[in-house]
Amino acid sequence: MPTHEEKRNLPYSQQQLFDLVADVEKYPEFLPWCLASRITKREGDVFYADLIIGYKMVREKFTSKVTLHKPDRVEVEYIKGPMKHLKNDWRFTPEPDGSCEIDFFLNFEFKNKIFQNLIGIFFDRALRKMVGAFEARARDLYGD
Repeated sequence: MPTHEEKRNLPYSQQQLFDLVADVEKYPEFLPWCLASRITKREGDVFYADLIIGYKMVREKFTSKVTLHKPDRVEVEYIKGPMKHLKNDWRFTPEPDGSCEIDFFLNFEFKNKIFQNLIGIFFDRALRKMVGAFEARARDLYGD
């Protein structure tokens, strides 16, 4: 089961980074391989979202439950799709200088062993590109 954990300190506020990660409907604008996203249901600080992820000829749709713990955490739980499981957690810790430390955690496993083996080859590079896309989006929205 691939697991990725990464911490970064970024020169943006806790609220700015929380808002960026929580805005799932904007993911196709900047997140590699995210072709579409749609929120299907909202219940206060919880919503359900469908994402379509694709690369070349492969496209998969999955549904997740997103819980917003304002302003310090976004928790993502897998509901249905091509995975056996998926757990994603973003934590935002404000620093005294006004910056924010992001703690990103992802653990998942595909049902399809071929997909699982393929992702294993590219996993670290793909996840670093994904986290980098969030960082680049923050720069675009909030400046340097």
